[in-house]
Order: sequence, then structure tokens, then C-alpha cells
Amino acid sequence: MGRGKFKGKPTGRRHFSTPEEMLAGTSTRPRTFRQEVAEAEEEEEEIETGSDEESEEEAEKQKGTQGIIEIQNPNLVKQKNVKAKDVDVEKKTELSRREREEIEKQKAHERYMKLQEQGKTEQAKKDLERLALIRQQRADAAKKREEEKAAKEQKKTESRK
Repeated sequence: MGRGKFKGKPTGRRHFSTPEEMLAGTSTRPRTFRQEVAEAEEEEEEIETGSDEESEEEAEKQKGTQGIIEIQNPNLVKQKNVKAKDVDVEKKTELSRREREEIEKQKAHERYMKLQEQGKTEQAKKDLERLALIRQQRADAAKKREEEKAAKEQKKTESRK
């Protein structure tokens, strides 16, 4: 018999597990149902044993391998909520490493600029030497121009006579 134009998808077919598959645990039941059954079995076992210690341990169920391996990580400490009346206003907050380095950098730059203005740094000394050399060259050039100008005027006055 023909199905017509549209074929059924394989996801639409139902699959019923056999009792053997169910006992072996290889059935294709939804995961949530499996978990519910497992939790129900655990609750029955707790009721039978009647131990309160085990129920407390399960209440603090840990993720992954946290229950197996003990980790000494200071970053895993849970944040404590501090009440407003317990806060120490007098206590000075410590700066982070980046903030501290940034402040140190700014202070060092200010010190350097102050020494630069006073002319005590190597760079300032070099700059002052260059500046003195340039001033001397300009003064020499100005004197030479004055001499040339005076020489031209002298020639003009001699040629008129």
C-alpha cells in the first residue's frame, strides 16, 4: 500500500522496550523517568536503613569529582553576607595589584617630570646642551648677517663716491 506523497519520519515511530531490556537497563525510556525511579529507590533504601547521616550528605550533593577529591582552593570560599551593623568603617580597603601599579606609575611619572623641569635628568641635560648649541649657532648667524649687511653698505657708499 502506498503512503502517498509524504513519508513518515523515523522519529514518529514508537518503540516499546521488552521486559528483558528494562531489567538490563538498556531500554530507551526518557532520562527523567529513569532518574525519578532511581530517586524513589534511594528514598526506599533510606527509609529501610533509617540513617540520618547519609541523608545529610546527600543534601550537600557536590558536583563532579568534588566529593572524591578535596580541593584547597581559596577562591571557592562562599561569600559571607556582612550586616550593615557589623561593617568596619575604619578599615581601609586594600587596592588591587593593578590599581596599586597604576598609582605607582603615575607617581613615578610626576617625579620624573618635576626633575625634568629642574633639568636634573639626563634627557633634560641633553636638551639643554642642544638648546645652548642652537642659540650659539643662531647668534653666530645673526652676527655674520650683520657683518655682510655692513659690508654691502660700505660697498654702496664707496661706489657712490
